Amino acid sequence: MSTKKIYLVRHGQTDYNLKGVVQGSGIDAPINEMGRQQAEAFYDAHKHIKFDKIYFTGLQRTRQSIAGFLDNGTPYESVVDFNEISWGKYEGVPMSKEEHSYYQSMLQKWSEGNLDYSIEGGESPNQVYKRLEKGLNYVLEQGGNTILICMHGRAMRVMLSLMLDYDLRFMDVFEHHNLGCYELTYFENGRFMMDRYNNVKHLKLKGLI
Repeated sequence: MSTKKIYLVRHGQTDYNLKGVVQGSGIDAPINEMGRQQAEAFYDAHKHIKFDKIYFTGLQRTRQSIAGFLDNGTPYESVVDFNEISWGKYEGVPMSKEEHSYYQSMLQKWSEGNLDYSIEGGESPNQVYKRLEKGLNYVLEQGGNTILICMHGRAMRVMLSLMLDYDLRFMDVFEHHNLGCYELTYFENGRFMMDRYNNVKHLKLKGLI
C-alpha cells in the first residue's frame, strides 16, 4: 500500500502571539525575532528530509517560517484554503477581561456541539472544516510522497480533526506551539495515522521553549 508522509507545522511567533492578541486570517503579521529563531531550529532539525513539495497559507508568517526549505529549490505553493480561521471583529484587538470571557463562552459552545457558531464577522468551525477539506484534497491530488504544510493554530486543530476523523467538538485535544510539528502518514485508502504529536524537541534543544 502506497503512503504519503505529511509534516504539519505551525508558523513561528509573531508580536501578536507574544501579546496574546488573536490574528486570524485578517491580520497578515510577520514573524518576530523569536519566530525566526524557532524557524531556524525547525529547519536545522528537518533539513535532512527531502520534501517533494511544500505548502503554506496566504499569510506571510507561514511562508517566513519555512523559508529555509524554500531557498533550496523545493517546489512550493500557497494554498489560501489553509488560512487561519477568521476571528471577525476580534482580530487584532487586545483581549480584555470581557472579551476573554466571551472567547471562553464561544469555545464552550463549540465543545457542546454548536459548531456553526462564530464570532460576529468571523467563521465557524464547520466553515473552516469545509475549506480545509477542499485544500487538503487538492494537496493529496498533487502527488509527492513527503509533504510539508505550514499553517495556523486553530486551523491546525480543525485540520487534524479532519485528517483523523476526530469529533470536531474535541479539537482542542490537539495542542500546538509556534513551530511545533505533527507528523502523519496518509494511506491510499484515505485514512491518516498520527506518527508524532506536536513535536517541539527541536525547540527545547535550542532553549526556545
